[in-house]
Amino acid sequence: MQETGPGTFAETPSGGVGRRAVGAAESVRAGRSWWDANADDYQAEHGDFLGDARFVWGPEGLDEQDAGLLGEVAGRHVLEVGAGAAQCSRSLLARGAFPVALDLSFRQLQHARRIDLAQGTAVPTVQADAAALPFRDGTFDLAFSAYGALPFSPDGAGIMREVHRVLKPGGRWVFSLTHPVRWAFPDDPGENGLIATQSYFDTTPYVEQNAAGEATYVEHHRTLGMRVREVAGAGFRLVDLVEPEWPEDLAQVWGGWSPTRGRRIPGTAIFVCDRD
Repeated sequence: MQETGPGTFAETPSGGVGRRAVGAAESVRAGRSWWDANADDYQAEHGDFLGDARFVWGPEGLDEQDAGLLGEVAGRHVLEVGAGAAQCSRSLLARGAFPVALDLSFRQLQHARRIDLAQGTAVPTVQADAAALPFRDGTFDLAFSAYGALPFSPDGAGIMREVHRVLKPGGRWVFSLTHPVRWAFPDDPGENGLIATQSYFDTTPYVEQNAAGEATYVEHHRTLGMRVREVAGAGFRLVDLVEPEWPEDLAQVWGGWSPTRGRRIPGTAIFVCDRD
């Protein structure tokens, strides 16, 4: 699980933070370099919550072992898209699955290897762009992404098509990301984060840039309807849309996620899609 939401991260040294158009190549380059540079801090800050072999769908802590959104995983070949340190894949490995963890960031995959060595596990990893998956058609039974890849890619529709291609008929694709409604609100864990300040329909990317005007971090917003059309356009059938409620016993603040906001507006959207 990687995403933390627009405005969560500190400004670049130049203070270049805002919304602007970004080319595809610039966006992909920024995503790779940002996660390579920040993977250590990310894993140090969130590693305890994520665990070494835990599968949570978002900051609300919804666990796949409880939710069962992927269905039966034992004996299944599973692709994790935007895996980070492959915590989710490692959880599925312990349940008898055959996972492959894919990420754009080499440094994140080094953390996956670090945890494997400590745990005595071995999750196969691949460094690649999720919009150009390096696998043959019909390779996997299941695919999933827990806050990975989609928000950072300029080509969400392309990712959907690629996942559809590498899944076998009857396969399932489940992905979680920031609930699209959150983009209308400031990424503030307090009361200010409950006041809508910008248009939900504005899909201009959130960008942090350096003094030269080059993007160093990019997130792409799509409305709920746009995501549904990406799913349907790729040939999937949307069978469920899960909006986890904030648990009463969870006090953790993670960027803009907090009990204050999470008990009033949705923070995560999980799309459950089947390939016919």
